[in-house]
Amino acid sequence: MSEVRIIYEDDNIMVVDKPAGMLVIPAPGDNGRTLTYLLNHDPSLRAGSAQGAPPVSPAVQPCHRIDRQTSGLIIYAKGKKTQQAMMEEFKQRRVKKSYTAFVNGRLDGRRTEISSSIEGKKALTRYRLLEQRRDFAVIEVEPVTGRTNQIRIHFKSIGHPLVGERKFAFARDYKLRFRRAALHSRRIEFNHPATGQRMSFESPMPDDMEKFLENNK
Repeated sequence: MSEVRIIYEDDNIMVVDKPAGMLVIPAPGDNGRTLTYLLNHDPSLRAGSAQGAPPVSPAVQPCHRIDRQTSGLIIYAKGKKTQQAMMEEFKQRRVKKSYTAFVNGRLDGRRTEISSSIEGKKALTRYRLLEQRRDFAVIEVEPVTGRTNQIRIHFKSIGHPLVGERKFAFARDYKLRFRRAALHSRRIEFNHPATGQRMSFESPMPDDMEKFLENNK
């Protein structure tokens, strides 16, 4: 498993780069070492924060979630008041998230969004084709709404499931093999809950996705 990186920290928030394969919070039947547990209990991780800040409070909590297989950026709050303020920012859609994904097949570059309900709730995903390769496409994705597994479900719905997808598609139906769903939370932009300053952070593409690109030219 790759290393957890704290890429920003102040008195109110942390922005963390989560490796693929790690849960944010415990799941039913799986109470292993989650990202939240490590941030609260691993002194070596806290001491190694990118900003040289003092050890984090043992009360940091996530303001949103990305699933176990997804790598990339996630915001944590120090204290309930800050967490609630950030969650309201998400609710009001003032937080912008951008993902990099690899999807099976050849995309029609003219299409730019997917709008279909998930579990009876409206869901909208916008995307941009970055590069079309022989058997897959590299895309930038913006989930306008925040439904659970929205990106994975939406691309399956148009016949282009994520490379490595096993939950919403049968891997045997596709030529390409990858150990997880190829999805990375690349960029996040939001208003700081204390200062109101607009902030943005980016995470480089993880090694496994970089290697996949190198091996599938």
